[in-house]
Amino acid sequence: MLIRVEIPIDAPGIDALLRRSFESDAEAKLVHDLREDGFLTLGLVATDDEGQVIGYVAFSPVDVQGEDLQWVGMAPLAVDEKYRGQGLARQLVYEGLDSLNEFGYAAVVTLGDPALYSRFGFELAAHHDLRCRWPGTESAFQVHRLADDAL
Repeated sequence: MLIRVEIPIDAPGIDALLRRSFESDAEAKLVHDLREDGFLTLGLVATDDEGQVIGYVAFSPVDVQGEDLQWVGMAPLAVDEKYRGQGLARQLVYEGLDSLNEFGYAAVVTLGDPALYSRFGFELAAHHDLRCRWPGTESAFQVHRLADDAL
């Protein structure tokens, strides 16, 4: 298995993985649109020994109260069903966080299950008086600090 930055030839495999991994095609469309519009900050793929995409995570820019504070959003995160439970999601997230830290980004936000994302160092954003623009997401909106002065 190899984790690396996505390249154009990976797009069909990423699309297929996202369509298999989620109930709707919204995540696949999101990544397609981010890529097409040049808003994909970082996309990482995990590939098997044959080069097939078996995991993916995307990071894209977010504004904080209308300001660019060098924050990114992490979504989606997907691992092929056959490879779940082997720590692949953790490896993708940590690789992404390490790269973003090296690039000088300040923080990463995501929407998801706190039981999962807390294992990667995310904490509820509400603890830092941060709110997501989408109502009803308070219990799922999380933040991971990369820079000491980010929060």
